[in-house]
Amino acid sequence: MRAVIVDLPGAPDVMHLCEVDEPSITATTQIKVRIRAAGVNPIDCKIRRHGLQGTRGYPAILGCDAAGEVVAMGSEVERFKIGDRVWFCNGGLGGAPGNYAEFTVIDQSWALPMPDSLSFCAAAAGPLVLITAWEMLFDRAKLQKNQTVLIHAGAGGVGHVAIQLARHVGARVLTTVGTSEGMELVRTWGADEVINYRDEDFVAKTNELTEGCGADVVIEMTGAETFARSIDCTAHYGDLVTLLDPGLVPMKEARRRNLRIGFELMLTPMLESLDQARNHQMDILSACGGLIDEGKLTLYVNKVFPLSEVCMAHEAIERGHTYGKIVIEI
Repeated sequence: MRAVIVDLPGAPDVMHLCEVDEPSITATTQIKVRIRAAGVNPIDCKIRRHGLQGTRGYPAILGCDAAGEVVAMGSEVERFKIGDRVWFCNGGLGGAPGNYAEFTVIDQSWALPMPDSLSFCAAAAGPLVLITAWEMLFDRAKLQKNQTVLIHAGAGGVGHVAIQLARHVGARVLTTVGTSEGMELVRTWGADEVINYRDEDFVAKTNELTEGCGADVVIEMTGAETFARSIDCTAHYGDLVTLLDPGLVPMKEARRRNLRIGFELMLTPMLESLDQARNHQMDILSACGGLIDEGKLTLYVNKVFPLSEVCMAHEAIERGHTYGKIVIEI
């Protein structure tokens, strides 16, 4: 089969397309999937540049997110049949092989039927960002109806679904973006108030829009400086949740406000083999799939590249300021 292989850490050009052996089913509960599309996430670029997180070693196949169809299965598979369309987040970190390839083998527990309304490319864009946004909003921050949430980078992969999920539960949504195009997009996804951080101080504007109280929940995914400044626009007894390591940030004001600080790494259950947590994530993805088929949640695919141009996809991610998701069509 064709697959994109990484032989050592480095820039995008360390990835190359080649022919490798197709994976085979080795357990009775596994399914073999013909991958039709693979999502590209910032974690793929970090793993490529800085090194693998698992024990399998090089050469490696990257890519956590995928969608495809079942072409073979073990004798004890009960959840699927040949031809079923599935989506999943599995592999690509340095343990199990990833999804920049034509085929993969995965245990049936970690795949779900695709939403009927989605194409393969749209489905491949979803699992990691949907689960991440849900866990940040509802598992970490406990967002409730009528609360105010500030979502940084609202036009990005996690941000664009976080806006929609927050609106779905009846929260008031503030978001930051850096371009006029981004401002238009986040409004279509349901943002109530849009702050162009290049033209306005997001701390001052958030406090103005909340009559000096600050947002009940702040979702941060851009870096240490934004995390540190967000403390000053998070409400007393509020929640500040980040995807990143904020480093040595002064926390005196956070303590004074009695903030609850949360960290989110959606991949922890896969990295640490935490099956109970992964089962919870499957429930999240199933719930999101239902919302998608009901027309209450959309996935925005900005660019689609062929497998042969995966380097260009990584370059686009690393340049930043992309809207929604980037996908590899296989």
